Amino acid sequence: MRVQEDARRCGEQRILLAQGGRIEIEKNESRKIASVQCLTRDGGRYPDFNLELFRKLRRKKAVASTDGGPYRITRRGFQLIRAEFDNR
Repeated sequence: MRVQEDARRCGEQRILLAQGGRIEIEKNESRKIASVQCLTRDGGRYPDFNLELFRKLRRKKAVASTDGGPYRITRRGFQLIRAEFDNR
């Protein structure tokens, strides 16, 4: 159980560290979120990013969208990043 928790936390941290990156969403006909993908500033995709992780980040107010644009990290998101040696 602890290993899964650490893996999730590591995944969240990687997403939050994607400075300059964005989260793009696709909505279905009923205007609900159908799929999400996280793109880095270089155009790469995070393969393990899913709707559950997106909702968790949004619930924590770590990412937000402004003026209908893609979701980006917020000030709160930067605060959530733990200080670690390898977070350069």
